[in-house]
Amino acid sequence: MRSYRFPLDWLLLPLVGVACVVGLWWVTCSTVAPRLPTPAKTWDGSKDYIFHPLAKRGEADQGILRFTWHSLVLVSKGYLLALIVGVPLGFFLGLSPLFTRTFDPIIQILRPVSPLAWLPLCLILFENSERAALFTIAICAMWPTVLNTAVGVRSIPQDYLNVARVLKLSKTRTLFSILLPAALPNMFTGFRLSLGIAWLVIVAAEMLTGVPGLGFFLYDGYNSLIYERIIFCIIVIGLIGFVLDRLMSALEHNIHRVVA
Repeated sequence: MRSYRFPLDWLLLPLVGVACVVGLWWVTCSTVAPRLPTPAKTWDGSKDYIFHPLAKRGEADQGILRFTWHSLVLVSKGYLLALIVGVPLGFFLGLSPLFTRTFDPIIQILRPVSPLAWLPLCLILFENSERAALFTIAICAMWPTVLNTAVGVRSIPQDYLNVARVLKLSKTRTLFSILLPAALPNMFTGFRLSLGIAWLVIVAAEMLTGVPGLGFFLYDGYNSLIYERIIFCIIVIGLIGFVLDRLMSALEHNIHRVVA
């Protein structure tokens, strides 16, 4: 039974879902929005970027893998910066009630701010489009890591900390031997959410700063009224986000299994 269920659950049903979406897309083009490119027209306008993924004919005319690489590099830098800042901040929030009462209101105010609001300020602050995009990705993506790390630290049983005091462990040893392993499952949940937000912010960051990547490619298609390119970019961005989420989900599952 398992051998029959595997293709049904992981192959056939997703294909049915994709077919339904493509069918709805075609019906929409035929009835509601005739200016919207059909799936066939989108394929004709995008296949050159797929079949020549590493080509570079100009700054705004490159293969899809080149644009994807630029975006992934920028997201990786911003995501790493978000973790570097977010993890210690989360530990401080989890360990210190005084720190929480002092800075939690500020965190709750900054957390819902849109990347479109941060970017103009960052451009003035850094006077460099790439640094502005990097900071915007980091500050928007760090909050799930901060909050989930704090929750993980607060949920550590008091008995663990009592054992550390009885054994007279140093603060550093307590951090790496008790606090970090116990909070790691919650932290990885935050890491996964932060990665999704970082990938979401990349489009807005590249659109407004002109940094080469998928967001820049999409915005150039919008300015040129090439709707096939816009739809193609949306599909590529969604697929890459799906792959990143699945990779983080697999890593999170393994971490949960190791810790358990």
